[in-house]
Amino acid sequence: MSGRRLKISAETADFIRTLHPELKRKVKASMQAVLEEPRAGALKDKLEGLRSFRVGKLRIVYNITRNKGIIEIVAVGPRKTIYEETLRLLKREK
Repeated sequence: MSGRRLKISAETADFIRTLHPELKRKVKASMQAVLEEPRAGALKDKLEGLRSFRVGKLRIVYNITRNKGIIEIVAVGPRKTIYEETLRLLKREK
């Protein structure tokens, strides 16, 4: 690992805590994989600059902060709604 760190919002951490134990284990393992090799699928259009990592039917949406070595987990959720939810979160932060 190259000195990278994960940053997870309280809302996202709360969602992960509600998952079934097996799915929670997979999400945590996937976040570790993102930390080690953060170059997953780049998103387009309004979510440009973010990346997405697939965990079964869930997606982990994250942002790479290059100058600080921080990978920010923006959202975790089902593929069906995660991208709209991410847009909502980003608009709320502005």
